[in-house]
Amino acid sequence: MFTKLAREIANPYWEGSFTHPFITKLADGTLSDEVFRYYLIQDRYYLEHFSRIHEMIAARTTDPDIRDIMLMGAEHLDAGELMIRTDFFHELGITDEEVANTPIAPTAYNYVSHMYRQLAEGTINTAVAGLLPCPWLYHEIGLRLVKTGSPKKIYQDWIETYSGDDSAEDIVKQCQVLDRLYAESSELEQEAMLDAFYISSQMEYLFWEMATTLQTWPLGTRK
Repeated sequence: MFTKLAREIANPYWEGSFTHPFITKLADGTLSDEVFRYYLIQDRYYLEHFSRIHEMIAARTTDPDIRDIMLMGAEHLDAGELMIRTDFFHELGITDEEVANTPIAPTAYNYVSHMYRQLAEGTINTAVAGLLPCPWLYHEIGLRLVKTGSPKKIYQDWIETYSGDDSAEDIVKQCQVLDRLYAESSELEQEAMLDAFYISSQMEYLFWEMATTLQTWPLGTRK
């Protein structure tokens, strides 16, 4: 079964995400505003492309189950996460000018590039596999944190975004489809699906690190 095997292989990065300072500080309310707003700006870039990739997969696939899941995912992103991010931007006073003047960090750029690469060089199955860690991991984080909550309202709102039943239903459907696709695939494609999931799990962990360190591109050599 794909989801069980993929989750086991990627477990070190999932456990690393659960205990990363970004997550633990968000939970206890001590995460700095600077780090959170940087995360939101980078995540905005990520989510816009994440939604676009859902639409691209839906347009290319001949599998009705994949098409339905991708279209539903894009719809939920537009109505849910992206809309909530707009509220967060308003609350924190993040302007269009600040977004435009904040370069996309290496990790955000590389994560999005990884997902596009699955469409360019992989298959529909590997592309779908590369999308799963994001919603699945966030939901698990939400379920863990909602038990105690965060004393800071905006962080509590973030937690509640990912701990609902709607998220759980979407993930179950996507896992079921990926388990079927994995069973129908060749050994070579099965390995590629696991690789796509694994790399996305690595990038999820690195995304917290990117935000915490306010990651930027190296300046290079200056004369």
